[in-house]
Amino acid sequence: MTATFTRRAILAVTAAATLAVSTGASLADGKTQLRLSSVNSETDQRAIALVEKFGPAISEFATFEPHWNGTLFKQGTELEAIARGNLEMAITSAQELAEFFPEFSIFSAGYVHQSAEHQVRVFNAPLMDAFKQKVEDELGIKLLAVMYLGKRQLNLKGDKAVSAPADLAGVKLRMPGSEAWQFLGRALGAAPVPVAFTELYTSLQTGAVDGQDNPLPTVVDAKFYEVTNQIILTSHLVDLNYIAISKAAFDAMTPEQQATVTKAAEDAAEFGRQNQLKKEGELQAFLEEKGIKFSTPDVAAFRTKVQADYLASDYAASWPEGVLDQINALGD
Repeated sequence: MTATFTRRAILAVTAAATLAVSTGASLADGKTQLRLSSVNSETDQRAIALVEKFGPAISEFATFEPHWNGTLFKQGTELEAIARGNLEMAITSAQELAEFFPEFSIFSAGYVHQSAEHQVRVFNAPLMDAFKQKVEDELGIKLLAVMYLGKRQLNLKGDKAVSAPADLAGVKLRMPGSEAWQFLGRALGAAPVPVAFTELYTSLQTGAVDGQDNPLPTVVDAKFYEVTNQIILTSHLVDLNYIAISKAAFDAMTPEQQATVTKAAEDAAEFGRQNQLKKEGELQAFLEEKGIKFSTPDVAAFRTKVQADYLASDYAASWPEGVLDQINALGD
């Protein structure tokens, strides 16, 4: 925890300095340059939504310049880049934000969000105001909209039967490197291994890891079905990302431009959300044709263990009192 707060304190100072002197990058034509760095591919629904909806909507006053596949900044370094004034936009996660603000771990906890629609209600609810404000004040980053990634499922090599968390004992499950992700892997009963997304296909291929967890569209988009054998429908996380922008760049815009950017982000998120929901509904048959076997475990057993692990952890200790009840009250 000390390391988290040290990192957070350093970046708070950096962000404050950036906000004080920066007005956002400008191009020769006078437009604002909005560079976005993300680890996902250009065929991912997040990329398609931002390129097709966000970029054109702001084109009168800003140039949207996306960089995919982690080619501009490595996964997990995008927030620091924005705070330092070296980047304008990113697609970030609750897990990454929890590295700076432990209370954000509530939005990455297993079995908390219930659906894509529930995510939007939570993001737009008053309960989110304090969370958003802290990110703005201490990192100089504004969260514009929430993106639906899908329900995360377990995607494993081999034919090991998995019906309960105990069946995952010793399974090397790739999870992103942050402690929040690693904790979720352990809560599921597995032995989590940190591997960058760009290295995951090779790690599965060589057996460096036994499996990974992602929504079905990601399994298809990244072709993980080529190097795995089965999917366990745990639905342990209704996964999300946030569209994030430098507060310095945002504050340098006129109120009308700010409104346009916000609506463009919301429209892109909704476009991606509907596409992702449709895609999820179509992909099980595709994956079965590719030889992937599907099974449904005892989801109640997974939910019971995961929630118990969170409530007994330091993560729950950082959650603001009453917020989990408010989230549940917005449920489907």
